[in-house]
Parts: sequence; structure tokens; C-alpha cells
Amino acid sequence: MSQYPSTQLRDDEVDLGDLIRALWAYKQIILAVTVVSTLIAITYALVATKYYTTQSMLRPVAMNVLDELNASGLYELTPEEALQRVGAGISSYEYRLAYFRANQELFGPDAMADGQTPEQALNQIIDDFEVSRPDPNRVDGSFSYVGLAYTYPWGVKGADIVNGLIAYVIQQERVAIALDVEVIIRNRLAKLEQRMAAERAAYQADKQAKVASLSEKDSLKRAKLKDELAALRKQLRTRRDDRISQLNEAIQIANALGIEKPSTPSSLGTATHIQTSGNVIRTEVNNQQIPLYFMGVKALEAEREVLQKRRSDEFTEPRIAEIRSKLSMLEQNHEIDLLKQRDDEDVFIENYAKWRKEAAELKGLNLNLSKLPLVNVDRQAIYPKSAVKPKFFLVVGFGALLGLVFGLFVAFFCLVLTRNQK
Repeated sequence: MSQYPSTQLRDDEVDLGDLIRALWAYKQIILAVTVVSTLIAITYALVATKYYTTQSMLRPVAMNVLDELNASGLYELTPEEALQRVGAGISSYEYRLAYFRANQELFGPDAMADGQTPEQALNQIIDDFEVSRPDPNRVDGSFSYVGLAYTYPWGVKGADIVNGLIAYVIQQERVAIALDVEVIIRNRLAKLEQRMAAERAAYQADKQAKVASLSEKDSLKRAKLKDELAALRKQLRTRRDDRISQLNEAIQIANALGIEKPSTPSSLGTATHIQTSGNVIRTEVNNQQIPLYFMGVKALEAEREVLQKRRSDEFTEPRIAEIRSKLSMLEQNHEIDLLKQRDDEDVFIENYAKWRKEAAELKGLNLNLSKLPLVNVDRQAIYPKSAVKPKFFLVVGFGALLGLVFGLFVAFFCLVLTRNQK
């Protein structure tokens, strides 16, 4: 009983050498299957659509290339920023779609099937594009290159597509920069015009205020001078009336004393006692004012008559002539006339010359941005000599290996089937 299991185990064991010799008997089947599989792999490698990969590499331009744009003071763009803009444009779906619509013949006759929209056709091939950039987590943080690779099937002009797409994006970015510069210039000119318009309005208001202030001052001066003139005239009239009243009173006194001609108090007292003959000149020194009636009736009446006939007393007061002169000068203010007669008032505005110069510089700015080199095409896309898939030798080798495995499986199956029949 103890020897039975071991004997059964030895009967079930398979000798590897015997198995190999048994399978070798079916070598023709194995070889045939392997050959057929290899031929199928070769046929597939030859008949299957070949795919190729082309790539273009972009690098930053030199700093002096963008000097004209940066020197304008309107727009600042570094070579790294220009490269980033182009890289973002290459990845832009909008730019790719526009390029696809304009250059659909480059993508081959099967690029867009019947009933498809350009968006749907582009979505089928958009994953074939690959944009490479430096790692954003790099320590130096530099942006030194942008690459665009495109994997395309036979019949598609892949190198032309890559080079054309890059050229299209560069041109679109040039147009975008030119539009940005144009908008900046237009906005700055608008701001300058607003400043100048505001300064003109402020100047006009200031000029009107100054004219009104000068006119008001002149009017006030004229009013004061006229009031002073009227007061002086009234004063002179009163003074003349007072003088006439004094003369009337003196005439009455002189008539009562019988003084016909100018006399003195001393001569009046001795007139009846002293008789003189010939020419006599008398002199009297007196520090007191002699009363008016000693002038005599004739002199007093003559002065009164003249005063009564007088039509104006202005010649007796020098201040009146001075007032008239001032009034005559106030009739016309030359400062006001000059302010009103200004033709080109902008020249009197502060900072106007500087703003005008800045506006002229902006209008005369001529930046040639149509050929602005934003990036340096370090390597253009070219047509490769070999396909990336299918790889001929890899496919043939895999087919042969698969055929060998399948041939061994068929031979082993036949071997088992033969033994069972025995």
C-alpha cells in the first residue's frame, strides 16, 4: 500500500526532453504558423498607414532686436516675454482653428469628413500636436525655448503645417502688439486732448474772471473818482456862495463907513485930520488880518460881480484836473483789450508746449512692427526619413514571436490529441 502513490506519481510526470522531441515532430506546423504570422506582420508593416513626427524649436531673440519697440516708451517687451507670447499662441485653440480653416489642404483629403465642422475635424487631430516648454518650477525661472512637435499620417504635409502654424502665430502676435501700441497711442493722445481741453476751459474761465475783476476795479475807481469830483464841485460851489455872502456883508459895512477904495484901519482914523498934497505912499505893518470891508466898495462889488458870473469853479482846484486825468485813463483798460484780442490763446497755457510736443511725437511715431522678430526659429520642422509608427522590425519581430508561440500551442494541442487517441 505504501508504494502505490509514488508509482502513480512517476507515471504522471512528463519528461521535458521527451516533450521537446515530441514537439519537434510537429516542427513543420510550428514553422508554418510562424512563417504565416511573420508574413502577416510584414504585410501589416508595409500596408499600414505610416505616421511621422516633425518638430520645430524656438528660442528667445537678442535683446537689441526689441530695442526700437522698448525705446518708444509705449510698450515694454523682453525676449522671454515675446517667446512666452508665441508659445501661448501656438497652444491657443483659436489660432489653431483659424490656421486649420485657412490651410485645410495641408492636412490631407481626409482631414474633414462630410458633415463635419472645422471644430470637429480639429478636435480629432489636436492631440497630435505637442508643445514643449521648460519646467516652470526651475530654480532660475528662465524661459529659454518652446518646441512644437506634430505626429501626422502619410499624405499630410506635417513640416509645412508646423512651420506655417508658427509663422501664423508670430504674425498674429505682431498684429496684436501693433494693435496694443495703436491703442496706447490713441489713449495717450485722447488724454492729452482732454488735458488741453480742460486747461483751455480753465484758461478761459481764468481770463473771464480776470477781465471781470479788472473791469470791476476800474468801475470802482471811476465811481470813487466821480464821487470825489462831485463832492469837490459841491464844495467849490459852497465856497463861492460863502464868498459872495461875505462880500455882500463887507459891501454893506464898507458903504456904512464910506470906504470906496482899499484902505487900512489907521488911515481910516486920520483921514479927516491930515491933508496931504502930492503923492503920498503910506505903509502899515500889522500882524492881524485886515477885515474884508477895508477893500472898499468898488473892489468888493467887482469881485462879487465876477463870482456871480462864474459858470465853473473847477479851475480853482488842481485836484479836479487830476481826477479828470484819472477818469480819462480809466475809460480804456489796455490790459483788458489785450486779453480779449488774444488769437492763439494756447501759447499762454502752462505746460501746453510740452503737451503739444508729446502729442507731435506720438503722432510722428513710426514703428515698423510688421516684421518685428519676436522669436528665433532655432530649428525648423523638416520631413523625417523614417516613420515613428509602425516600426517595421518591431512589428515583424513581434509577429514572428507571436507566430512561434501560436505554432507551439498548435503543436502541443496536436500532441495531446494524438496521445489521447492512443
